[in-house]
Amino acid sequence: MNRNQGAVRWLWLAILLLSFSTASFSQIAVGISVRIGPPALPVYAQPICPGPGYFWTPGYWAWNDDAGYYWVPGTWVVAPVGMLWTPGYWGWGGGFYAWHAGYWGPHIGFYGGINYGFGYAGVGFVGGEWRGGAFYYNRAVTNVSVTSVTHVYSRSVVVNTRTVSYNGGAGGLEARPTPQEEEAAHERHIAPLAEQAQHERIAGQNRENFASENHGRPAIAATARPGDFSSRSAVPARSAGGEYHAPAMSPKESRVNSTPGNRARSNEGFRPFTPPAKTAGAGANPARPNESRPNAARPQPETAPKQNFSKPSAPPKKQSPPKEERK
Repeated sequence: MNRNQGAVRWLWLAILLLSFSTASFSQIAVGISVRIGPPALPVYAQPICPGPGYFWTPGYWAWNDDAGYYWVPGTWVVAPVGMLWTPGYWGWGGGFYAWHAGYWGPHIGFYGGINYGFGYAGVGFVGGEWRGGAFYYNRAVTNVSVTSVTHVYSRSVVVNTRTVSYNGGAGGLEARPTPQEEEAAHERHIAPLAEQAQHERIAGQNRENFASENHGRPAIAATARPGDFSSRSAVPARSAGGEYHAPAMSPKESRVNSTPGNRARSNEGFRPFTPPAKTAGAGANPARPNESRPNAARPQPETAPKQNFSKPSAPPKKQSPPKEERK
């Protein structure tokens, strides 16, 4: 009997440790740290939803130690049932910009107050909702055809046009987590799907996705499906979200505690992110394509370096496009 009780205790301990590890994903999944901020978010249209069960994951600026920031196109992904995607974000703190990776969870957590558009207005998500095992799309902010998706509704939202791409520091958004977002941060989380990781890797292999080449206006701003960069799936940016300035230092010089092996998803050089001292307005206006929060940006007590000043080192050599793009 004692042996059985001991086994049960160990089993419960293992379950608790596993749950804690999963729930803590958003706290530990902080990627790279750099001394220059990302460009503004480009303005682009959302490709049409491929079908039921797909969930929109907005585009973002990722980092490569050899060539700096590159654009990872927004895309539709088949969502884990009942789960919502909290996008990653760049946050200023401790003298550098740190990347906080996105995750899947039952509720939307804090994503820096960044207005990624298409239902992500800086706080929460208004692009759709789960009702039982089916996802219902809000046609007011998502590009959904009723011929392929029947679970739809329409709920009007306020449109705004901010394209700031980071939280804190000079020119950054002054957003702090709400109590609901702090609570969501401690829920069970699921890491980005394999399709999402592959999508980011493919984006990093295309020279045209790098800010040093596209100056904040990527030729492929969004795709209908992850990893599909063909012309039938890709949507170009309508415009850059702001004036582009090439950084004054090379990407390797910009990297905090940079080592030759570091790449976009490395955790080396990370120090905890310190939120800005001032608080933003309580709410955020939901948005249409790539439109952000309307609050005015004010410099923080610690001054962040301005982003993008002179030309970085040359991006990686251009890769051969997938066969679909040649069609």
